Amino acid sequence: WCTADIGWVTGHSYIVYGPLANRTTQVVYEGTPNSPDEHRHFDIIEKYGVTIYYTAPTLVRTFMKWGREIPDAHNLSSLRLLGSVGEPINPEAWRWYRDVIGGNRTPIVDTWWQTETGAIMISPLPGVTATKPGAAMAPLPGISAKIVDDEGSELDNGRSGLLVLDQPWPSMLRGIWGDMDRFRETYWDRFADAGWYFAGDGAKLDTDGDLWVLGRVDDVMNISGHRISTAEVESALVGHSGVAEAAVVGASDDTTGQAIVAFVILTAGAADTGAALIAELKAEVSREISPIARPREIHIVPELPKTRSGKIMRRLLRDVAEGRELGDTSTLVDPKVFETIARG
Repeated sequence: WCTADIGWVTGHSYIVYGPLANRTTQVVYEGTPNSPDEHRHFDIIEKYGVTIYYTAPTLVRTFMKWGREIPDAHNLSSLRLLGSVGEPINPEAWRWYRDVIGGNRTPIVDTWWQTETGAIMISPLPGVTATKPGAAMAPLPGISAKIVDDEGSELDNGRSGLLVLDQPWPSMLRGIWGDMDRFRETYWDRFADAGWYFAGDGAKLDTDGDLWVLGRVDDVMNISGHRISTAEVESALVGHSGVAEAAVVGASDDTTGQAIVAFVILTAGAADTGAALIAELKAEVSREISPIARPREIHIVPELPKTRSGKIMRRLLRDVAEGRELGDTSTLVDPKVFETIARG
């Protein structure tokens, strides 16, 4: 069961033609995970004996917020493989996913790919790769990727840079309908001399040479000359037991160039919800990353703006953080979410 919206590429590839090409019995579901109640997904897994469950990190974090007693009320023993897609999954959510949904026995494939690549490119191989919570690990057989700096020089292990694909692959995009100039400018111009595809994502190889995707390059903040990814700050926030989900953006700041503004959703069992918790969270980020990464503001909110495929729309949160009029909200599940953010 791939839980993506069927209109997005994950839906095309892993709801429609992927399963059909492999003669697989597939669950197709249209609806929200809390209708008629929060047991909906687990009811479906239990009723139909779902063996592979492929969803987004943001939904895993939503399940964390609702509490483990909901999945614990169901027999999920049919599951043999869990998948994550859409954005980097933070280690805390990875562990919860494996322990609570997977019964601490199922492999997790944390997959990196894009609409433009047409299929999964970087992922652990279940039963083969010794995984690390939060790491995409390595390109699949036949796929080649590099981590490079702005000039295209390959980076040593431990350094963050730009993720590029340096060899052709099956299912690669061949153009943008009616706009080939945009196709070249968007994906190929930056490293045209080398002939590399630039994905628009940042990544790093750790000291073991395993690959970690850090999120969109435009989600990297420049704080007092230091490049800090939204993903690492969000991961530090979600590492706190009282936080179910977090979204971080960089907002203009006269002193530091950009300052970190965070929006967090608390778990149902969060002991504190006030100023003391906010101070604690700021200290946690300072300790986990660096005092430079300490958020300027942390807003506790009841919900975050998400697309139907489960991605958080940080662009719109940036508008909120900088006091601008909101951009296009047409792809959101619930455009009224900003009313609850304002109240929160």
